[in-house]
Amino acid sequence: MRKLIISYVAAACAVTGLHAQGMPEVSGPDYDTYFTSDRLRVDCILAGNRDSQCAYLADLKRECEWAGPRNSLTDPFGYGEYMFEAWAGDTLVYSKGFSSLFLEWRTTEQAESVSKAYTHSVWMPFPKMPVRITLSERIKSTGGFRQIFSCMVDPEDALIKHETDRKTRTFTLQHSGDMEEKVDLLFVAEGYTKDEMEKFHSDCRRLMDSLFMMEPYKSRKSDFNVTALDVVSEDSGTDIPDKGIWKDTALKSHYYTFYVDRYLTMPDHTAIADRISGVPFDAIYIVVNDAGYGGGGIYNSYAMGTADNPLAAKLFVHEFGHSFAGLGDEYFDSEVAYQDMYDLNVEPWEPNITTQVDFRRKWKDMLDSGEYGDSLGLFEGGGYSAKGIFRPRQDCRMRTNGSPDFCPVCRRAINRMIDYYCGK
Repeated sequence: MRKLIISYVAAACAVTGLHAQGMPEVSGPDYDTYFTSDRLRVDCILAGNRDSQCAYLADLKRECEWAGPRNSLTDPFGYGEYMFEAWAGDTLVYSKGFSSLFLEWRTTEQAESVSKAYTHSVWMPFPKMPVRITLSERIKSTGGFRQIFSCMVDPEDALIKHETDRKTRTFTLQHSGDMEEKVDLLFVAEGYTKDEMEKFHSDCRRLMDSLFMMEPYKSRKSDFNVTALDVVSEDSGTDIPDKGIWKDTALKSHYYTFYVDRYLTMPDHTAIADRISGVPFDAIYIVVNDAGYGGGGIYNSYAMGTADNPLAAKLFVHEFGHSFAGLGDEYFDSEVAYQDMYDLNVEPWEPNITTQVDFRRKWKDMLDSGEYGDSLGLFEGGGYSAKGIFRPRQDCRMRTNGSPDFCPVCRRAINRMIDYYCGK
């Protein structure tokens, strides 16, 4: 009988930093040596409170084709509040940083007195041989990583579920080439009934067009494949708890996350994972069939927003900046539930905000070049704090919806991420 061996380790790991200049070096193991063409889904449970957390294995599933790059298997960025790794013996064969809604909840006032659990799913190529998977949390006081979970996975384990036969209906919005050489963006329907799928496709096309009107996406349009996934809900819309409105929707999304009226999220991450198990993807955007103003974006997890609000397209571009490129919020004067999200004695991992603790890893080289004049600099206020955190420019799409563009720092970060997924 094959067993899953679980252990908890309190060893610290070093953060993989983004190189100050140029694209991070991309190197790693040979894909065909270690992996099949399929993907492995690891379902986890993250549980704890403000002071501590634990991670537990919930399930393992073999799914459809792996869409990610095959020559960039180890994470070159070091972004995210967690680092997922897979090891074949002493060889690191895959790694990916990500963030989660659970981590955000841990910074709220409620987490001081209550313990909770959230689901989360992580994907990697399906291994040809037994591998050890690990999950590490970022230590707020140092910026480094500490391992909190470890588990052996044998690809021959009979209890790994097979999800490759799930029937899905997709609609191609743009096809630019082979998926392992492109960014594969997947729009997912939430709160659309069976009779509203044509509206969903139209909403997706409008959002896609808005993305490709803004640099650097405009110049990189041919580096994207874009697909819409039809997920049918019984009711139109989404839950609005503070108004007593509850809908029967497929992904169980809702406003009022952490008691903030505009924060629209989907706390059960496996609900989306179950729906997309038969579709290759690199990045996910959930389109919510509602006219309110709301959304959210979580790095390498998902982004989501409403379809019918007048600011829906601008909201999409902003939230996708979080989930796809790891960009941080540059505003500091809007209502949020977070308390002390950043330690001012530690350099944030997001590429577009800094405490100046290690500014050389951010946009110092761009300032030294003098190419941008006075428009680029260190402007105090960002990351939900008016003092101690700095942004690159007075305004940017990561600060306000009124900004006409991304600042040069954000554009560089987005270009680097596109290069990573395209294997460039």
